[in-house]
Amino acid sequence: MTKEEKRLWYDFLRNYPIRFKKQKVIGRYIVDFYCARAGLVIELDGSQHTYPEALEYDAKRTEYLEKYGLTVIRIANEDVNKHLTEVCEYIDQTVMQKINSI
Repeated sequence: MTKEEKRLWYDFLRNYPIRFKKQKVIGRYIVDFYCARAGLVIELDGSQHTYPEALEYDAKRTEYLEKYGLTVIRIANEDVNKHLTEVCEYIDQTVMQKINSI
């Protein structure tokens, strides 16, 4: 796990009341974080994800995961480093919205 993944895991997701798994294999991919109950994948993206070829790869990966009925959210590493509270609030809101819509 990257330092940002470790921070999000140890400071928030590990003790979140709805279970998340880290480094979960889904089909042919390994996702950063996965919540089965909410059908949610969280991917943390470093600056390398801004290049055209990475954006294309990420789009294909998201499309593949969406075929499993999953929602994929992408969060920049910079946001984890500088705005962790807001990132955690966003994740919580997304999880609650997904659970309440099931």
